[in-house]
This record gives sequence, structure tokens and C-alpha cells, in this order.
Amino acid sequence: MSLTRIFLGLGSNIERERHLCAGLDALAGFLTDMTCSPVFESHPVGIKSGPFFNLVVSALTDLALTELDRRLKFIEADNGRYAPDRKGLPLDIDVLLYDEQVGNFDGLILPRAEILKNAFVLWPLSLIAPQRLHPEAGLSFAQLWAEADIDQKLWPVAFEWRGEPLTPAILLAAV
Repeated sequence: MSLTRIFLGLGSNIERERHLCAGLDALAGFLTDMTCSPVFESHPVGIKSGPFFNLVVSALTDLALTELDRRLKFIEADNGRYAPDRKGLPLDIDVLLYDEQVGNFDGLILPRAEILKNAFVLWPLSLIAPQRLHPEAGLSFAQLWAEADIDQKLWPVAFEWRGEPLTPAILLAAV
């Protein structure tokens, strides 16, 4: 099977570093050519909870979309996402883009609408794929971010995965 470029959004508001690192470790077990955006902290959107850490991952996969989504649900479950007594959101992983696919795929709508609605998705996406075009809007993610009118506050945070900083010092210094 050929490889498909995917973009995933990851977020956590409970033991944020631990859950995001666990999610990245699990993804690294079956994805290739992984690139992680800087990590951003933001206030929650749509739920009442503590602040979130969010990032976007670009990678290649040989999995069909339905199998990829199934594996992401297992990773979320392994991190307590579906525990009956959970408080908050330990780990959320969303497929943002699966190559240039557009449409409803067994309930998974691509490209994910949150790309254009949430700063914690669009800003990191614009940093790791600035020239890539949104498959419906036809504009680059850098252009979409530059023109975005999204009323959400977020800020870059220092974050390491496997001993490597994901958020560059220059971005942290700008805060």
C-alpha cells in the first residue's frame, strides 16, 4: 500500500505532558516521517475544564482512514479517554487531514472543521505545513492563519518529547 500524508491534532488537559508524550510514543510505533508542531496552551473551547496543551503532528501512514481512526481511538482509550470516572480530557487525537480527502467517511468529516475554527489547530498547522493548501478553502495554512479572525487566546509552551524540544526557543521568547 502507498503512503498517505496525514495531519493529526492532539490535545490534553489532564496530566498534559504525560498524556501527550504517551500519545506521541504510540503514534511513533506505526507512523513514519513524523513532524511535531510546537505545543500551545489554551483555554478550553466548548467544555468547562482546565487549560489544554495542543499540537499538530504530520506523518505518513500506510493505513486506510478507517483503520487509522480505529487505532487513534485505542490510543485515546489507553490514556483514559473513555474511563467512566474521568475528569477532563486526558488525550484527544483527531484526524485533521488525510491526504487531500474531502467528504464524510463513515462519520469522519474531512477536512476537519476545527482547522478553520480553532487557533490551537490552525496556528500549529500553519507552522508545520505553511505552504500546504486547505483542500476546500484553497488557501495555504500560513495564509489562513495570517487572515484568521479567531477570538481565542493561546501561547507557546516549552515541551520536550524524547529529549527534544518541540517548541523552539525563538517562539517562546516572543511570548
